[in-house]
Order: sequence, then structure tokens, then C-alpha cells
Amino acid sequence: ENRRPLTRGQRKEEESGMAQTNGQGTLERFFKLKEHNTTVRTEVVAGITTFVAMAYILVVNPQMLADPFYIMEQPEYAAQVANGVFFATCLIAFFGTFLMSVYAKIPFAQAPGMGLNAFFAYTVVLGMGYTYGQALAIVFISGILFIVITAIGFREACVRAIPPCVRGAISAGIGLFLALIGLKNAGLVVSNSSTLVALIDFSKWGDPELHGLVASALVALVGLVVIGALHARRIKGSIIIGILVATIVGVPLGVTSFGGFSMNIGQQFSDFVDVSLFKMDFAGLFADSANVFQMVFTLVMIVISFSLVDMFDTIGTLLGTAKQANMLDQNGDMPRMRQAMMADALATTVGACLGSSTATTFVESSTGIAEGGRTGLTSLVTSLLFLASIIIAPIVGIVPGAATAPALIFVGVLMMGSIKELDFTDMSEAIPSFVTVTFMPFTYSIANGIAFGLITYVLIKLLSGKAREIRPFTVVLCLLFVLRFAFMTTG
Repeated sequence: ENRRPLTRGQRKEEESGMAQTNGQGTLERFFKLKEHNTTVRTEVVAGITTFVAMAYILVVNPQMLADPFYIMEQPEYAAQVANGVFFATCLIAFFGTFLMSVYAKIPFAQAPGMGLNAFFAYTVVLGMGYTYGQALAIVFISGILFIVITAIGFREACVRAIPPCVRGAISAGIGLFLALIGLKNAGLVVSNSSTLVALIDFSKWGDPELHGLVASALVALVGLVVIGALHARRIKGSIIIGILVATIVGVPLGVTSFGGFSMNIGQQFSDFVDVSLFKMDFAGLFADSANVFQMVFTLVMIVISFSLVDMFDTIGTLLGTAKQANMLDQNGDMPRMRQAMMADALATTVGACLGSSTATTFVESSTGIAEGGRTGLTSLVTSLLFLASIIIAPIVGIVPGAATAPALIFVGVLMMGSIKELDFTDMSEAIPSFVTVTFMPFTYSIANGIAFGLITYVLIKLLSGKAREIRPFTVVLCLLFVLRFAFMTTG
């Protein structure tokens, strides 16, 4: 009763504080932040980190899906496809990641997958002669298949069919894979005709042709050292700070550019509607009635290829990253795995309708998780940033690949730590583990690592008289992969 009346400014400040508290309370109740030992600030920083690490897909995916039409000398149509796919990429990444946030409630992000888009563009369209619309129809069919097999629990059965020695190796394999991606994006590792890969020649600093690559490598090294030092001092936000520092260092070195990304939103939206949106050509898939068996067999193998790669990329990313972040339960399973798989299936199906290749869970999600992201609030932030990218893409494009590369290398270091848990005393367990770890980076595919881990596991167990240790469904998965490798190119 004796409280003095508040001034107008004090009332506004109190109302603002109450609104902020209520907002945080809503987020707390929905995402259960305290239960996961995290805060709004940590989740927001993690979401931004994941987005920055993934943002390259906004540039790469349109370029890749349009490339076959440039090669076929259809430049006008290629430009339309690139514009349409840019719009589609933003929307798919938003939709898939938003589902991960509010439905699965986990800190993982989705977008059209690297590798899957290459298979779409260079194998299905350029190599096999399918049109853009026909390829989208195939992706849509695979998406419907994903939804069905997820609903009946088939994809969870696939997870359970992965033997412990392969499952335990996934995290370390992804770590090496991330490190290789980071080293490549940084320009620290370059191709070599004799040894496949080699270290960038730093003595070529004065060479006009190689100066940019050397500068990129130096920027990445600075970012890696900054992230490592900040993390060692337990400073929150070490990864995003390292990315920002590397971006700034890249300015005087000519690595960070402020004018390389131009866009016309109106034209992109027009091309999106004209070329990409609901342009699936189902009739064209079945137009060749001369050889029905060959046509159906080819379609089935393409669908299996899309399905196996996406399914095991997602499974590998979820299990490997969740293991590193201690998000698995006592049985080694990831909570809400079925919801995550359904979000992946829905994103692929909707993605085909919007005009892009298969959506998958991105391994770069591990950068945000390394920053402390533990709930769907992380992915909510990432999804909103992808939606905003329709407008802010030129700003996002300022951050060079050399600045995000050290984040991938650093997370690779963290994830490699799980290799100490593998058993190398029993060769029937050690070789499948080793194959899983090494095939991921050296074949540039998480799915390939798991596939050959499973195949070697089954063969070695059979030949060493330990057939009883093999689950029947593990054999089924091996046969599916063998069919895929035997009848469908991986290029």
C-alpha cells in the first residue's frame, strides 16, 4: 500500500520485463530448457552457429541443380532453374528444420543434401537423361516411401539393425568426414594427381593464381586457433566468435567479399513459380512403353539409391552427433528418433513439390550442438534464419567458406574422441569399425561408411563362424546396399 506510484518509464520497463519473462517461460515450457540444462541464450547462439555453417547450401544447391542445363547448352533454362531452386532451398530448409524444432524438438537442421543433389543433377538428369520435372517426381516417390516406412517403424528397425561396432564408429567417422570437408573448404587440402590430396603450398603466396587459396588457408587457420583457444578457456560462443574473427581477418586478405552475391527476389520468385513449384512430371516417367521392365527396374533402383543414402545419412548424423553430445539414452538410442525420421520424410516430399532434391539432416548441425544446443529452440532459430535468407542472402553470402571451415574442423576434433571406445582386439568387430570410420571421409559419404561397415561385418562374422551374432535384418540391409552398388552408379 505504501509503494510509490511508478513513472511512465518505470511502468514501460516493468511491462517489458514481464513480457520477456513470460516469453522465456513459454519457451521453457515448450522446449523444457531446464530439463536439458540449457538456456535461451545458449540455444539462440547455437541456432545461429548451425545456420552460418550450413548457409553455403543456399548458393551451392541452385548452382548444382542448374549445372546440367548449362552443360547441355540451355543457359536461359539453367538460369531459371537456379533462381527457382534458390527459393525452394530457403523454403525447404525452413520447413524441414522447423519440423525438427516443433515436432521432433531436437537441435538438428535439414536442407537439400550434398551428395544427394549431385546424384540428382549429374547421374539422374545429366547421365540418365531424365528431365528436371521427372527427377523431382522420383524424389517425391522416394519421399512418400520414406513416410510409409517411417510410419510402420521400418527406419527405426534399420537403426536397431546396425551392430554396436558400426554404431560406435559412426561418430568418429563423421568427425573425420567433417574435418575433411573443413580442410577442403579452407583450401588447406588440395587435389593432387599423384597422391589424391596434398597440403596447400604456402610458398605460392606471391603467385596470382594461388594467392587466394593460400589466403583462405591462413584465414581458416586463424579461425581454428581462435575457436580452440576460446573453447579451452571455456568461453561460450567460441565457434561463432571464431567464424566472425576469421571473416574479419579475411577482409584485408581479399577472402571476404562484400559484393559477390546479387539477387532479384521478384525474378527468383517468378522463376520459382514457372519452373520449380509443383513441376513434377509423373507422366514423363512412364512414357517409354517399349521396355517396361527396364523402365520400372531403373526407377526402382534410383528410388532405392535416394532412399538408402538419405536414410543412412540421417541415421548416421543423428546417432553420431547425439552420441558426442550425450543425448542418447541408456540403450544407445536417440529419444524422439521416429519424429526426427518423419520430419526428414516430410521435408523430402514437400521439397520435391517445391522443386529441389532430397532433403536430409545436415551433419553441420553438430556445430550448433557443440555450442551447447540441446533442444528444438536451436533448430527454431536456424529455421527462421533460413526463411529470412530469401531477403538477407546477400548478407549471409559475406561469410566466406574459409571462415566456416574451422568450425567443421573443430567439431571433427570433438567427435573423433569417441574412437577410444572402439574395441580393436576382436578383428570381426575392429575391421567393420575401421571401415565405417575411414569410408565416410574417403568416399565423401556417411551412408557409404555405414554401408560398407555393415557389409564387412556380415561377411567377416559369417566366415569366422560367428553367424549367430548377425541379426537377420542386418543381412537384409546388406543385400539392399549390394544391389544399389551393383546396379546404380554412385557418381
